[in-house]
Amino acid sequence: MYETSEIRKGLKIEIDGDPYVVVDFQFVKPGKGNAFTRTRIKNLTTGSVLDRTYKSGERLKPANMDERNMQFLYKDDNGFNFMDQESYDQITIPAKVIGDDARYLKENMELMVLLFNGVAVSISLPNFVVLEVVETDPGLKGDTVSGAKKPATLETGAVIYVPLFVERGEKLRIDTRTFEYVERVK
Repeated sequence: MYETSEIRKGLKIEIDGDPYVVVDFQFVKPGKGNAFTRTRIKNLTTGSVLDRTYKSGERLKPANMDERNMQFLYKDDNGFNFMDQESYDQITIPAKVIGDDARYLKENMELMVLLFNGVAVSISLPNFVVLEVVETDPGLKGDTVSGAKKPATLETGAVIYVPLFVERGEKLRIDTRTFEYVERVK
């Protein structure tokens, strides 16, 4: 069990049988009365965010979470198929769990999958992925306005904005935290 003094960002707790992660917290010690901790927690299965207040000394139940290194195999009608790198078991994760991260998933990519009681609740993409540009407008010669960007479609179907000099067929490093272009890769 966690004490309220152990609350921090990223702490995974269980409330009414659902897994939650602490998104933000604030310890409050009023001039009068008992101290308490104000938290903002996110449900890992539904994505809903709640504000909760805990009195000092309250106990929180840790969530039965397991983080596994898995490899993305392929997508089909049932969802996204992953293989555990240790046991070689395969699991299918529904598209709603993957969400917008699906735009940056490439076959054979290794990533971390968060499991709650054996059920996948979220994935963690690597900080950077290398993807190929399959479609983009040609850059205009002489158009050197600093910071000018154009849309580019990547091999996974994601569309990002890139500098004018990027052309079709080039491989780009993309930051998956901001979903922005970082650099070209040889």
